[in-house]
Amino acid sequence: MRASSVTARLAGRLAIGLSVRDWAWWRLPGALRAYVCAVPAAGLVLAAAAAAATSWSPADLVRFGLLLSCGAVSVVATQRIAYLESGLVRDFLSAWVLPVAVLLPPVYAMVIPAPLLLLTQWRVHRGAVHRRVFTAAAIGLAYGAASLVFHAIPASFAGSRAGTGTHVLTWIAAVAAAEVTGWLLHNVLIVTAVKLSDPAARIADVALNREALLVDFAQMDLGILITVVVAVNPVLTVLAVPTVLLARRFMMHAQLLAKARMDTKTGLLNASTWEHEAEREIARAVRTHGPLCVALLDLDHFKMVNDTHGHLVGDKALRAVSSVLHEQMRSYDVAGRFGGEEFAVLLPQTTEAQALVIAERLRTVIAALSVPVDEDDPEGACVRVTVSIGVAALERAGTQLTTLLAAADSALYRAKQDGRNKTCLASDSPLAQIIPAARPAPLTGPSPAPRAGQRG
Repeated sequence: MRASSVTARLAGRLAIGLSVRDWAWWRLPGALRAYVCAVPAAGLVLAAAAAAATSWSPADLVRFGLLLSCGAVSVVATQRIAYLESGLVRDFLSAWVLPVAVLLPPVYAMVIPAPLLLLTQWRVHRGAVHRRVFTAAAIGLAYGAASLVFHAIPASFAGSRAGTGTHVLTWIAAVAAAEVTGWLLHNVLIVTAVKLSDPAARIADVALNREALLVDFAQMDLGILITVVVAVNPVLTVLAVPTVLLARRFMMHAQLLAKARMDTKTGLLNASTWEHEAEREIARAVRTHGPLCVALLDLDHFKMVNDTHGHLVGDKALRAVSSVLHEQMRSYDVAGRFGGEEFAVLLPQTTEAQALVIAERLRTVIAALSVPVDEDDPEGACVRVTVSIGVAALERAGTQLTTLLAAADSALYRAKQDGRNKTCLASDSPLAQIIPAARPAPLTGPSPAPRAGQRG
């Protein structure tokens, strides 16, 4: 039996009401929630006022459509990785907003971020909706102000056209002033939101670090160049798209390189990168006759966590363990994920006795972890995990990475046999247990299965 239209409408309104209450915006701190709401509201009111004061012309609409189309191509070509890292995202949108702010009335600059960020949300990365709305409003307000600054400059110095001779230089100086205005106001709005979210955050770390300033300078430079090109002939805008894409790719090189080195699930080094770093540290320790240790950590009964609560909860536990490693390790220690639930830690300038203290501290902190099954219900069920650890010291177990890993692996295997949630030293193991041949071979297959799955 089909529900009546009245019932269907009521059900629809109820579903909408429930979805509204589920918005991430409601979970923001009170001051931040009000700020995130106030900036878009101000942007909407000021954009409406600017639209009412604008004399619309077909030529302006064509130029706006051309710049919007080029910006859309740039957005679609953006790699998703740009939105997956922490910190402020530099997506080069301002390179397309600046020419709009300079060559068109302010309302166009206030409007163009909305469709570009809507396209970003749809085609590139689905982020929190309130963040997208806030970012669009922040860019719109900042470059709307930049447009007002540029158009307030006397025509003898700037004007709507670049002109020739000395006027070209003064016109570009006015464009640069508008860009600095937009950049400064945009960063003030964004950094204010960051500070409301985390009062302990340092502005120098958020927006004024070397990498951020370098990318901002590249965006500003491209925005000015594109503005000059469009001022000469709007059709030349299409030539700017490849330039923006190549510049953004170059600026993301360090980020892409770091991504290739990391284990995406935990943020630690992946196995191949860890081995490369470990071999280099071992060679240095052998050359300088310094101490060095390797520790292998394996989560106990981790398969039971996945089977009972699902792999998503298991992933939370892995990330919790990796967070402990990040927090407890020294700056020169090297941690990596070996796959499954096994982690490797390299401890340079560390004796066997010191490594045992570090390993015990890690084991104790991890055993005290409480990982909620449902993050929205912190009072609900939690998962606790423990680790078994094997430690091997340079010279005692050999001077090659393979022998160190084999020794640490044997000690880890003994920790599992002794009841788990223990730390064992390779030096306490008989020689027959240290060599790789002492480990039981797999029953089938040409290569051993992951050790983490065998131990549990």
